[in-house]
Amino acid sequence: MTADASSAGSVGQADADGPIEDIRGSWPVVSSVTQLKTWILTVRSDKVQMPDKEYAERTIVTHPGAVAVIALDDADRVLMIRQYRHAAGARLWEVPAGLRDVAGELLLDTARRELLEETGYQARDWHVLVDTYTSPGFTTERMRIFLARGVERAPDSGYQREHEEKFLTVAWVPLAEAVRLALAGKLHNGQAITGVLAGHVASLDGFTGLRPGDAPEE
Repeated sequence: MTADASSAGSVGQADADGPIEDIRGSWPVVSSVTQLKTWILTVRSDKVQMPDKEYAERTIVTHPGAVAVIALDDADRVLMIRQYRHAAGARLWEVPAGLRDVAGELLLDTARRELLEETGYQARDWHVLVDTYTSPGFTTERMRIFLARGVERAPDSGYQREHEEKFLTVAWVPLAEAVRLALAGKLHNGQAITGVLAGHVASLDGFTGLRPGDAPEE
């Protein structure tokens, strides 16, 4: 082993001391300039002070966050939707999801609402699968992915879809097949892939150990 490799290994070991879990807390921002503000996004440039007292400029896109739902029926099929995404220039197979854009709404209620509005289904049992940052290098967007089971058709809510949502395609896909499609590069939506893989892993022990649907975000 070279001296550099040994040094790198010791640093890595030191970094791993203590529990392996994320730690919240921001480094000091000495200045911040807003570059763009829209109804949903704000783009700003922050001058951040590093621990060694040097500075770095970081461009941040603030985002209200979102939720997504892995809805499974009794045959272990996952409810998926295909939606046009203009930024990607593609119709992507996804899972029901939506913005946290209702002030004061609980995340679980947001997930219930999005599942109903996008698919016409409701669910009896709700748990949290995973919490993620979609791209923490530049955006504040947080994503909570729920597991919904005991899924059934809901009474007509009268909700009218708009824009891209008017053209949604809905399909039930065996969970194992969704995993295969993700690993084969046939699926590209991040929360769909994350949710499908997490749902598959959770199914291996009968979904025990998952957090309740109303668990707080860490």
